Amino acid sequence: MQPQLLLISPSQSYRLAPYLAAAERLGVTLTIVSDSRYSLTREVANGILGEFAQPGPLIQSILKRAKNTPLVGVVATDDNTVELAARIATALELPSNSIASAALSRRKDLARSTLQAAGLPVPEHWQLDLTKAITPQLQGLPYPVVLKPISLSASRGVIRANTLDEAAVACETIRRIVATLNNPIERGTLLIERYLPGQEVALEGLLQHGRFTPLALFDKPDPLTGPYFEETYYITPSRLPESMQQQIEQTVAGACRAYGLHQGPVHAELRIDGEQVWILEIASRTIGGECSRSLDAVLACPLEEYVLAAAMGAPLPVERRMGASGVLMIPIPRAGVLRRIDGEEAVRKLPGIIDIRLSVAPGQVVETLPEASSYLGFIYSRADTPQLAEQALREAHQRLEITIDPLINR
Repeated sequence: MQPQLLLISPSQSYRLAPYLAAAERLGVTLTIVSDSRYSLTREVANGILGEFAQPGPLIQSILKRAKNTPLVGVVATDDNTVELAARIATALELPSNSIASAALSRRKDLARSTLQAAGLPVPEHWQLDLTKAITPQLQGLPYPVVLKPISLSASRGVIRANTLDEAAVACETIRRIVATLNNPIERGTLLIERYLPGQEVALEGLLQHGRFTPLALFDKPDPLTGPYFEETYYITPSRLPESMQQQIEQTVAGACRAYGLHQGPVHAELRIDGEQVWILEIASRTIGGECSRSLDAVLACPLEEYVLAAAMGAPLPVERRMGASGVLMIPIPRAGVLRRIDGEEAVRKLPGIIDIRLSVAPGQVVETLPEASSYLGFIYSRADTPQLAEQALREAHQRLEITIDPLINR
C-alpha cells in the first residue's frame, strides 16, 4: 500500500496542482482536505470536505478516516491552512509544528513580539486598535511607517505612510480589506512598523527535526519603497556576497527556533539595510502562487517533492543545478475588467524564457494593491547567470500588451 499524506488546501489554491504532481512522481497517495463542496478537481471532490473556520467536525471526519487509512504526515499549502494542519497533525499524533508555533508563523503581531523578545532583528513596531479612535494612536510615530494587516499575505493591505494624514487614510483602507476576516482580532488590529530602506530578499528552506536547510535565496531586484509593495521579479541564486547570504540563513534559522518551528517548509522575507538583516516574515509554508516553478531550474527535484518526502520522514538530499532562474509575477497595471493579454506567443519564443502561465481569464475584474490578492500570471526564465535570467524576464514583460477597461459604476 502506498504511503498516504493529508494535504490541507483551499480548493482554489495555486499550490494544489504542483503538490498533486509531486505526489504522483513520488508514488505517494494524497488525501485532500478542502473547504469546497463544488470543486471540479477529482482529488478534491474525493477528499475530505469541511469548514476550515470551525475545524472540530472536520477533525473528527479525519480521525474516522484514519482508522481505516493509516496516514504518515500532514502538509499545509497556504497561510490560512498552517494552523489547521498543525491541529490535525496533533490530533493524529503525527510529526508537526505545534499549534502555537504555526500561529506565530501566520500572525505578524505575535511574530514580532516573539522575535523581539528573542533578541532577533525586527523593525520597531506598534499595534493599532481599529475599534478605537485612530488619530491619537498615530501621533508621535517616527514617520515614514508601514501599516499592514496582521494575518494577510502577498503584500495585500501593506501601505507606506509618510505622514499622520496618510496613515489615517491607510487605516481606513486596511479596515475595508480586513472587514471580511472571520477572526475579530484580525479584523480589529493593525501592525505599524518603522519603514526600513534597503533591498528585499526571500529565502526558501526546509526544516527537518529542527535543522534548517536552505533551498534557494531569491533577490528582488525591483526597489520596494511603497506606497504599496507589489512583488514582481524573483531571481536565484542571489548576487549578494557569500558572507551576507550566510548571515541571512543564520537569521532565519534563529527565527525558526524562536517560533518553535521544527518541521516542514519555511518561506522567509527579509530586508537588508547596509550590513543589517531585518526579518519581515517567517512563514511555515512554501513560496506562494506558482513561484515554486522557478526552482525547477536550480534544484534537482521540484520543491513540493522535498516537502512531501520530508513530511513522510524520508527527506530527499538537496542537490542544486548550475545556472540561474527567475520568475515574474505579472503585475496588474490598473483596476478594471481584463479584456485581453496579447504577446503570449512572442514571449514563449524569447531566449531564456521557459514558460508563461496566465491565470486571469478575459472578462474578469482585476484589482491593484493594496486590495489585490493575485497576479495576472507568471513568466519563468532560465539562464547561465542571474543577470541574464532577470534580463529575459524584463524583455518578456515588455512584450506583453495588457488591455484593461475601467469599471463602470452603475
